Amino acid sequence: MKYIATIIGFCLFTGTLHAQVDFDDYFIPKTLRVDYILAGDATHTGVYLRQMKQEPFWGGSRKNLIDTFGYGEFEVRVKDIENGKLIYSRGFSTLFQEWQTTAEAKNLRRAFYQTTTVPFPKHPVSFELYKRNKEGVFDSVFNLEIDPEDYFIVRENPKYCNVTKIVDSGDPSVNVDIAFIAEGYKKDEMDKFREDVKRVSEYLFSTTPFDLYKNKFNIWAVESVSEDSGPDVPGEGIYNNTIGNSSYFTFDTPRYLTTYDVKSIRNIAANVPYDQIYVLINSPRYGGGGVFNHYTACTSDHELTPEVLTHEFGHGFAGLADEYYFGSVAYEDFYPLDREPWEPNLTTLKDFDSKWKDMIEKSVPVPTPPDSVYFDDVGVFEGGGYVAKGVYRPYYNCRMKSNIAQGFCPVCQRAIKRMIEFYIK
Repeated sequence: MKYIATIIGFCLFTGTLHAQVDFDDYFIPKTLRVDYILAGDATHTGVYLRQMKQEPFWGGSRKNLIDTFGYGEFEVRVKDIENGKLIYSRGFSTLFQEWQTTAEAKNLRRAFYQTTTVPFPKHPVSFELYKRNKEGVFDSVFNLEIDPEDYFIVRENPKYCNVTKIVDSGDPSVNVDIAFIAEGYKKDEMDKFREDVKRVSEYLFSTTPFDLYKNKFNIWAVESVSEDSGPDVPGEGIYNNTIGNSSYFTFDTPRYLTTYDVKSIRNIAANVPYDQIYVLINSPRYGGGGVFNHYTACTSDHELTPEVLTHEFGHGFAGLADEYYFGSVAYEDFYPLDREPWEPNLTTLKDFDSKWKDMIEKSVPVPTPPDSVYFDDVGVFEGGGYVAKGVYRPYYNCRMKSNIAQGFCPVCQRAIKRMIEFYIK
């Protein structure tokens, strides 16, 4: 019974946070992409406009236009100029803000290419970017007034890529659309790419709660051709010419496999309507990465690809955090202990009422000791977010903690379900 009450409470909360708007009053079913540079160091963030571009499809919901989650290190807000009304918002994260927590960012300034997509407006709008400050509150960092008739908005068609629809559930506006991008696949490897997308899609749909929503997903295989097979491995002197410029050793972490070339990735994805981008990288090595509402990446042929693929999509799609606290990472003090993380599966107990407190049985102590009697219970286990002390996770072992877990824990499953429901309404 408490789970039913939780869902009802969530719906009431999200409905009162911001009233949703009528898509047809403010938008046409295309995408406005704003490209910009994020630059700075550990304590400074600069935003510099690069270009605006019209893409031919809008794959997102036409009903849920206002973000109801509050996830992400950044948030975009679009307001109608004439009446000042908020007509679209969405939280997201970036590689830049991850890099800001590394030791290098204390001594060096870097620039990262970034893209943000919103539905294409009918009338002039303000495009506003917000970034969390040290207290976790969103501060404005960029504001741009956009006239949809501006002739400097690039309206060229995307470079054509052959597309195969692997799973067809219908109308993109009421389904979750995932664009799988071929990365490190040569022209004569596209049969392999299509088969790889079919296989990894089944990995995803064999995992709860995605298995409950298979008929609410569209899976697109976008056949972007590379000159060479496989990603770069800088630590081993391997450099391949690929369409998406993917590389291991992100932030000098050998297994962290990402791309900084988000412009190319977006240009490829524009061949289809999409909600999420999944960069499928042609390699038998272990590796991947996922950044919330940015993109997800994973290799195709490692024995742990099923586990890595779902783990990383937990980041990219649902905003789930890493629950492990072992192994080397580049981050320092990624989760300040004096404030609550925004991710739904971690807590510092600063505002635990906003997390999974309602899912804990009265017989389970808080914090929860690492005793086998509690291994199958939702609790508050210390260790998560790359540190052993001060950050807590909801389950002893979950897919967001390790590859040997059976799947996502009940708390992560609930977060994923809520995100799917947001997209398909």
